[in-house]
Parts: sequence; structure tokens; C-alpha cells
Amino acid sequence: MTGTSADGIDAALVRFEQDQPQTVASCFSPYPARLREQIISLSRRTQVGIDALFALDNAIADQHSEAVSQLLMKAGVSTTQVTAIGFHGQTLHHHPDGDSPFTVQSGNPARLAALTGIDVIADFRRADMAQGGQGAPFAPALHDTLLRTPGKTTVVLNLGGIANITVLRDGDDVIGFDTGPANALMDDWIGAQLGRSHDHNGQWAAGGRVNSALLNRMLADPYFSRGWPKSTGRETFNLHWLETQLAGLTEKPPAQDIQASLLELTAVTVADAISAAAPDCRQIITCGGGVHNLQLIKRLGAHLPGATIRRSDELGVDSDYLEAVLMAWLAQRFLQRLPGNLPSVTGARRAVICGALYPA
Repeated sequence: MTGTSADGIDAALVRFEQDQPQTVASCFSPYPARLREQIISLSRRTQVGIDALFALDNAIADQHSEAVSQLLMKAGVSTTQVTAIGFHGQTLHHHPDGDSPFTVQSGNPARLAALTGIDVIADFRRADMAQGGQGAPFAPALHDTLLRTPGKTTVVLNLGGIANITVLRDGDDVIGFDTGPANALMDDWIGAQLGRSHDHNGQWAAGGRVNSALLNRMLADPYFSRGWPKSTGRETFNLHWLETQLAGLTEKPPAQDIQASLLELTAVTVADAISAAAPDCRQIITCGGGVHNLQLIKRLGAHLPGATIRRSDELGVDSDYLEAVLMAWLAQRFLQRLPGNLPSVTGARRAVICGALYPA
């Protein structure tokens, strides 16, 4: 799995026992700086040269092949022991609404199958979108399998490049949707200002002051007041979007205050979404890279004082690799000819088998 932050590849080797995923090994393979720059640059453009687009398609497959080799070497497992690779690809553009919805994940699955000698199952999102769904998020189905607590309303909060929540409540259909930006905007801003890949522990944001005028302008974006199902990504929440918000202020805040305001934006929009979708929630289980942002977790706690915030690791589910496990789970569902989407989450007309097979 490589997400909206586009920092690299989370790889997990998964064994299924009675259809329950058990993680055998995991590793992180960072993107080379030049490749990450190309991904982010292309994801910001509405017009892209076809040569650049398909060169990137191959480069991402090559990088995933290296991640597979690294993972199998770590686990001491040969390629012949692996049934399939669940391959998400790198999202460049996600446009689930309007007259002609579409989503673009870069990464050549045929090339990945050829390089690794392992069957590849990819293109999970478009079958759901063909049924009128958002094509995202898919994680709530796995959250339901792994993290439901009978008798207790639970929210699973994934803090990736984009934040999304899953509501698990006895007797109700699963609810899930993207709440708005999380790590991607904060990473992009600190990268542009200080050249860092991320704000370690949220320390830079913690040293700034929230600019209320900027925060209120950002919160006025129509996405936050929309009902669910809904999903979003870098094509909406990016540095251009931030610069547009800043342009409406009489005075531009200091860079560190902008970082603090971006962090507060995530905390407020997540808290608002949880309050709207699960006002009875008393347990929040966090996963994704944002669990390491201590300032963000602190601010979430301040906005949700009645809830206990726990990491999925406490329940035996690695918070850093849950979405990589999701790709294996989706591949397993495809092989079993079982649906991979949840219409109550995505808004699809029906549950469908998600993915396509690329034989080695």
C-alpha cells in the first residue's frame, strides 16, 4: 500500500487462517526523493503528458517489485510460496463525483507480475465506482473484521495522508468516509518551509499558534459540511488549496502558525465527523502514520473529551501496516470471488467483487 502521503510503500506478508489475516512480516520501502517529487507534481496537474504518465506507471511498478523482494527476504519466504500480490498502486487523482466519476492509480500491474513472478491483483476501486460508489474508503470492511467490539460503539480512525473514520455499532450497517486532510497537507507544508519529510511528533506545530482566521476559512470548505458517503484526496486538499485560503487573509501568518492551524484543522474536522456519525462513541481506535503525531493525538483528545483514544496495536493490529494488510485481504476476497466493497460505506448500488487479475 502506498497512500496519499506518497512517502513510500508499506508492504505486509499475510497468511490467512480461517479467512482471518495474520501478518507474517512487514517492512517500509521509502520512495526515492525524485520519484516522490514526480508523483506529487503529477497529482497536482489536470493536464499530464502521456509519456510522463506511463513512465511513472512503470517506475512505481519497479519500486513495488523492490519492496516485494525486500519483504520476502526479511521473511525468508520464496516467491513460489506466495499466492498473489494485492497491489493498490499510487493514487494520482480521485474524482468520485460528477457526471463522469473516475479514479487513477499509477503502477503497471502486468510489469509487477513479470518482475516478481507472482500473480498480481490490482485495480480494486473501479468496480465499486461502476456501481455508483465512491470507490473509497475500503478499509471499513477490514476494520469490521478485526476491530469491532460487541456491545460498544467504536470508531476506527485512520490518519493517513487523508483521514477517514469507520463507525462500528451493534445492529447498524458499517459507516465510513474520508473526513478531510491529515498528514499530506502538514507534510507538504513543512517540506516546503523546512525541507523535512514530516513534523516529528508534531513538535513544530506544537510550537506555533493556531490562526483562527485561517482555521475558519479552511473549515468553510464545502467538503466538510457534505454528508456521507464521500471521499477525497490531494486533488482537493493540496498546497494550492492552502495558498488560496491564505490569499483571503489580510495578513499571512508565520509559517509555524500555519502548521499549527493545519494540525488543528485535522483535529477539528475529525472530531466533528465523529460527533455527527457516532455521537455515542466512547472508544476511538487509531491507525496510520498520524498515530505518531503526539500533538495531533493530544488535540483530538481535547476535542473528544468523552472518548478513550487507543492505538490498534493494543488490539494486536499493527497501526502502521493495517492498510497493507487490507490489500492482501482484498486480493484474498477476489480469489474467493467474494465482494470487497461495503455499499453502506461507498454508496454503491450493490456489493461487487473488486479487482482484476494479472497472471505472472
